[in-house]
Amino acid sequence: MGKKLLLDCDPGIDDAMAIGLAHGLPELELVGLTTVGGNVELEHTTENALRLVDFYGMDVPVARGAGRPLVRAPKTAADVHGASGLGGVALPEARSKLVDAHAVDFIIDTLAAAPGEISLAAVGPLTNIALALHKEPRIAEWAAEFVIMGGSYGRGNVTPAAEFNVHADPEAAAVAFGAPWRTVMIGLDLTHQARANAPVRTRFAELGRLDAELLTPCLDFYGSHADYAGEGPAIHDACAVAYVARPDLIRTVPARVDVEVHGRFTAGMTVTDFRAEPNAAVATELDVPAFWDLVTDAYRRIELA
Repeated sequence: MGKKLLLDCDPGIDDAMAIGLAHGLPELELVGLTTVGGNVELEHTTENALRLVDFYGMDVPVARGAGRPLVRAPKTAADVHGASGLGGVALPEARSKLVDAHAVDFIIDTLAAAPGEISLAAVGPLTNIALALHKEPRIAEWAAEFVIMGGSYGRGNVTPAAEFNVHADPEAAAVAFGAPWRTVMIGLDLTHQARANAPVRTRFAELGRLDAELLTPCLDFYGSHADYAGEGPAIHDACAVAYVARPDLIRTVPARVDVEVHGRFTAGMTVTDFRAEPNAAVATELDVPAFWDLVTDAYRRIELA
């Protein structure tokens, strides 16, 4: 049995690929998915999570979480992910049902039931995490580790200063980075090294239905975004899942990370100081060939429903 993983997400094209990666890795046991509004509205991220669970043939509980940031108006990335969140993909209607608990309570209860045994990873805005910390601060002790896809020590992708997940709810991100755990920040500086370029797409072409029905249409839509022209889209969220399974694939450096919540031009910036007392491990370098081997091998193991 692999490491236990609880994944907070906002599916989302790259979330869909991250969920499939978590499912296909023998190094991981996915114990739950919690949803948050982010890439698209909560109704879509939640429905996508349920449909993906069915498509991948998974038996994993799904809990619906926060639909808006702590204090700000919601922001989405529908221009990147499509109105429904999965680009041009239309998966069958979900048969799976939500668990009878809010995502915040699900996170708390799941971690409380197995202190020190479950890795918590968040690959969307950090609203559910902040709310869970407010309600039960001990989750910072109970989580075996806390990994996010978010932030950047260089430039952002939604503003020059800020990455989308942090920019969408900077107040929540500030709570998460301020908690007494070591946040592993898998930011844009790392994820932009994970490009689904032509050689990667050639490998995916051998995956049959998985590629034809999900990966190709998703990546075609994702790759049409101007930010990715010529290089292939960056598969951000899968990098956080890969870190939980195989931390040896990603180099991290200790750093102090604080989230800017007041700046007119810098709200959502993850201000990173590599010389200060660290509260985080910041990802800097990806073993690209080994990463794509990991992803492709995991996808080969998936037996679609």
